[in-house]
Amino acid sequence: MDFLLEFLTRFFDKLQSPTLGFLIGGMVIAALNSRLQIPDSVYKFIVFMLLMRVGLKGGIAIRQSNLAEMLLPALFAAVIGIVIVFIARHTLARLPKIITVDAIATGGLFGAVSGSTLAAGLTMLESEGMQYEAWAAALYPFMDIPALVTAIVLASIYTSKQKSLSKQESLSKEEYLSKQAVAAGDYPSKPEYPTSRQEYRSQQRGSEGKGVEIWPIVKESLQGSALSALLLGIVLGIITRPDSVYESFFNPGFRGLLSVLMLVMGMEAWSRIGELRKVAQWYVVYAFVAPLLHGLIGFGLGYIAHITTGFSPGGVVILAVIAASSSDISGPPTLRAGIPKANPSAYIGSSTAVGTPVALAVGIPLFIGLAQAMMGS
Repeated sequence: MDFLLEFLTRFFDKLQSPTLGFLIGGMVIAALNSRLQIPDSVYKFIVFMLLMRVGLKGGIAIRQSNLAEMLLPALFAAVIGIVIVFIARHTLARLPKIITVDAIATGGLFGAVSGSTLAAGLTMLESEGMQYEAWAAALYPFMDIPALVTAIVLASIYTSKQKSLSKQESLSKEEYLSKQAVAAGDYPSKPEYPTSRQEYRSQQRGSEGKGVEIWPIVKESLQGSALSALLLGIVLGIITRPDSVYESFFNPGFRGLLSVLMLVMGMEAWSRIGELRKVAQWYVVYAFVAPLLHGLIGFGLGYIAHITTGFSPGGVVILAVIAASSSDISGPPTLRAGIPKANPSAYIGSSTAVGTPVALAVGIPLFIGLAQAMMGS
């Protein structure tokens, strides 16, 4: 009972964070039809600054740390990204009125990582005084890329199977008509068979559809603006010595820029709610439950790393936060290109309108409270 009371007290304290206040404020003014607008160019600059700051800090830490410490958390991050997509494939896709490719794309977006949610989580950790490995932010691509690749591959396999089944049904119909014609005395001409094993394999490949090329998916993800900024910061932090620039320019304005970003995200979340009305209401349920479930999976694996390798409580929280997040920048264009048949209103609407606010307003305080209660940090 004492553990539960301590956890609830800490959880509700986190809800009073200024970061979350700006998010809720953005939703409120959007609901009131305010004409306040933040230019898209300003939004992109803020995201760039935040992720560069996170990347630089991570790169500096990587340069000074033992890379072997990263192996288990990085492996867990990749596993989480893949598992999240399979969860959506075998849960959301089975619900009424849910189109399978839409469900897979939604799983891919929820498996991918939000740079802004990561930045918010880091800010709250610092405000709580929780120590974490600065390189933990570098777990971002280890989860993001496998999730997007898995979603696109699964969608391609499913689409190919559907085409194959459709073709078999068509052939069955033709066979039936052929038998009817034979019964009527109209014999069909001799069928043409493959003349060689190579020709047979060629026909089989053609009937099964083209294979999925992994590298273009990875390349598209790496070229996304969010991941590019983060990786650039990490590389510069490793190969240069940007400590003075980091301390004098990138670090001081971090909290202020993040507050403006939360305001924009709150306004965006409210504007996306209308998109969910175009798709099945199950997306709302999924988008509310998924960030918490995914985050708890991340927290559980992070806790295993904490026990086995000494992964810090703050690091456990970061792994949980990126697992709970859903990509808001690089993920949507990657999925639009990789799964063109999926409905963006389904996966973007559920992510932006419900998933991200839940991850920010409920998930981050929840995971910090759990870490403090379980690991005494």
